[in-house]
Amino acid sequence: MAEHIFTLHADWPGGRNDTGTINAGNLNTTVSIPSEMNGPGIGTNPDEMLLGAAATCYIITLAAMMERNNLQKESLTMTSEGMVDVTNGVITYQKIIHKPRIVLKADATEKDLQKAHKLVEKAETSCMISRAVKGNVEIELRASIEKVLSSS
Repeated sequence: MAEHIFTLHADWPGGRNDTGTINAGNLNTTVSIPSEMNGPGIGTNPDEMLLGAAATCYIITLAAMMERNNLQKESLTMTSEGMVDVTNGVITYQKIIHKPRIVLKADATEKDLQKAHKLVEKAETSCMISRAVKGNVEIELRASIEKVLSSS
């Protein structure tokens, strides 16, 4: 069994509406409460970082699965949205919506398109961040899969 340990150092010298810093490997940034939640909105925040972790884990997992399955792509892009509910002062990260867009090469077959649809679903259940938040944060997929139109 391989075990990987990631370490993050956080410094928060002030109160609720101040800023702090986090340092973890290549992640070095200022953090604060987002302006949408009446904070200063400086740097990033936990809401963006959870969304970023979920989105990057998902798209990397999907790209790796496509590569292992020899599914040739022209492009793989994605937009993700995070929905946070605040009811009676209780903040709940409710849902993440991933909207991957896969454009396969012009010579992609119907079988390739079907495989891409299957991999979109499989990547979500295989991503370690998706598994980590399962049961707490709903993850929804709205994929767009197409192939490049041949230019003849």
